[in-house]
Amino acid sequence: MTGTLLFIIGPPAVGKMTVGEQIAARTGLRLFHNHLAIEPVLRFFPFGSPPFGRLVDRFRRDLIEEVAASDLPGLIFTYVWAFDLPEDERAVDQFAEPFRRRGGRVLFLELEAAQEERLRRNQGASRLAEKPSKRDVVFSQQNLLELDRRYRLSSEGRFDDRADYLRVNNTHLEPALVAATAISYFRIPLQSGQEGCVPQA
Repeated sequence: MTGTLLFIIGPPAVGKMTVGEQIAARTGLRLFHNHLAIEPVLRFFPFGSPPFGRLVDRFRRDLIEEVAASDLPGLIFTYVWAFDLPEDERAVDQFAEPFRRRGGRVLFLELEAAQEERLRRNQGASRLAEKPSKRDVVFSQQNLLELDRRYRLSSEGRFDDRADYLRVNNTHLEPALVAATAISYFRIPLQSGQEGCVPQA
């Protein structure tokens, strides 16, 4: 069985986890949102420190490798990709490699939203519940603005002609609609009982 790896990429608080939850519920793909690796390590080492980087990276790679080798249908992995950093592109390729090596599908859903809307979502209940490090809302807001200033967090259409890539501005879209759009576009199989959830193209 060859599985699917769906990257959901975009800047902080754009809705990656929420859309991922919707896709996972309909398709059976397992959601691995970025902070599942980050939060446990933050208990021991500060963000950005060498031990933090090594541990988070190792956990991500090991989990992706194990899912790719399993009989699971696949994985949804959320990631903040700084498109101006070559090392981020290399990391994405390395995360994808276990699926590609086995002949699995590797897909990309990029989400974009207005900064004002992202600042509002940054305080959302589900985000704060799943990501304890974001509960200092003032710091989290400052971090969001700083990342926007320092990095290019949008592909700006670079991959729009690729069949494995879908870019969606979800500023005014409900997560369920974004999920349905991605499932339909990529033709991801629905799990049993989910027929009729995806709009027909």
